[in-house]
Amino acid sequence: MTDPIADYLTRIRNAYMAGKKIVECPSSNMKVALTKILFEKGYILSYKVVEGEPANTIKIALKYHPQTKTAAIKKIVRVSTPGLRKYADVKNMPRVLNGLGIAILSTSKGVITDKEAKELGVGGEVICYVY
Repeated sequence: MTDPIADYLTRIRNAYMAGKKIVECPSSNMKVALTKILFEKGYILSYKVVEGEPANTIKIALKYHPQTKTAAIKKIVRVSTPGLRKYADVKNMPRVLNGLGIAILSTSKGVITDKEAKELGVGGEVICYVY
């Protein structure tokens, strides 16, 4: 696999499209940081890192609207790829859906959202957009 982050985002996207309640993904520090941000911003219900013999996995409980059963995440898009890295500084920070969505960045301060990066005054690699 050449891009594990794209695989992680695709697993989440496909699970939402199939109406699943739980999705499992192989674990890494970056994926756990992305999952933590999705949980803090209310895009998923909960998550759990499961210690396994061959490799650790992340179990993610997906979030749906109670009445309409629509997914909490409308779109999740990979921006920076291994073949073409995308970076943003503080002045050119991306705005996702005019501020309604979030951009997740990998910075010197860790994996954070675009709003937190503006507050800290740091730029970094734009990993994905979520809305």
